Amino acid sequence: MQEANLAALLVTGPAAHNPPMYYMTGGGHLTHADLIKPCGADPILFYSPMERDEAAKTGLATKNIVDYNFKELLQQAEGDRIKAVALRYQKMLEEAGVTAGRVSVYGKEELNGIFGVLMQLQKLMPDVELVGEPGGNSVMLQAMATKDEHEIERIRKMGKVTVEVVGLTAEFLSSHQTKNGALVKADGMPLTVGDVKRKVHLWLAERDAEAPEGFIFAIGRDAGVPHSSGTDSDLIELGKTIVYDIFPCEKGGGYYYDFTRTWSLGYATDAAESIYNDVRTTYETVMGELKLNAPTSDYQERTCDLFEAQGHKTTRTDPALQEGYVHSLGHGLGLHVHEAPWFRSKEYATDKDILFPGAVMTVEPGLYYPDSRGLGCRLEDTVYVRPDGTMEILAEYPLDLVIPVKA
Repeated sequence: MQEANLAALLVTGPAAHNPPMYYMTGGGHLTHADLIKPCGADPILFYSPMERDEAAKTGLATKNIVDYNFKELLQQAEGDRIKAVALRYQKMLEEAGVTAGRVSVYGKEELNGIFGVLMQLQKLMPDVELVGEPGGNSVMLQAMATKDEHEIERIRKMGKVTVEVVGLTAEFLSSHQTKNGALVKADGMPLTVGDVKRKVHLWLAERDAEAPEGFIFAIGRDAGVPHSSGTDSDLIELGKTIVYDIFPCEKGGGYYYDFTRTWSLGYATDAAESIYNDVRTTYETVMGELKLNAPTSDYQERTCDLFEAQGHKTTRTDPALQEGYVHSLGHGLGLHVHEAPWFRSKEYATDKDILFPGAVMTVEPGLYYPDSRGLGCRLEDTVYVRPDGTMEILAEYPLDLVIPVKA
């Protein structure tokens, strides 16, 4: 905060599925709260009386929101509810010792309401500058980027859940009969992408996990569009690539895991094998070259080198590329599915984008040919940069392309 010249952080919203508030409070059933963290001082949590016990569990200094008489504030604001809330924020900040300087705002709120409140607050406190920070490198994301052992164990546990569910998915697919080149259920009806997704959500829920941002189970052409989640009505056909990218988190919006495999049921076409072999070679090469404190941009460049040597186009020479290697190598992971450090190209990288001790990040090279070949391929694992420089995959799972099915 000192480096960013911030007087305070203001965090608002629920604790669940709200990473900044979760990080500061440890989660719990806080449906709405405010937190002020002055520079050089402990944070203060402002809570609703209905959630006083949940607030107490955080171990933070707390303040009951009813101590600010809203009826009086509304009278002072001449009936303007937006201004009344802004007056309450003014009192909260002043009691926290924040009367001037830059205050960075975080959290999840309905934009229409909080925007008006912050505009009024800025007028009420002209010596306070409410600010947003550059995307991807905010103070909060930098604080979150280094994980302690407790956080690592939670991510490792989510990794175990993830690969268990992936294994169940493979078994589920293999257990089905085939008809006319596609999987069919016991009643003879075709198995669809939607059927698989419903099973995955159930398996996650049984393990106290969830997928609040969904996940990717995309076959054929959809597998060639990196963030296509897949079409629920698509049949599960043999010999077509399936990109299975699953990124669940702890129930309530806690720590994430991120993982991708590419499968082809029954057999793989020559085109699929060729693309898969190129991706796997690149994945294994880059994984073997990761080094402590190295710039992440080096590995984005290295990935481009490898794919270009194999004859594929990359975004290094064409930022608008739609087929070939069209994204970055990876990203950090924690309470967000995407956070620091970032694997950006050299022209966009910062001095904070390095493989620092305690970082958790994904490595996920991929190739995509949705229109020219009707397929795509990505391999991804989540890696912990241990303080001794060891790169640990937090949940191991085979890299096999072909999943056997019944005749």
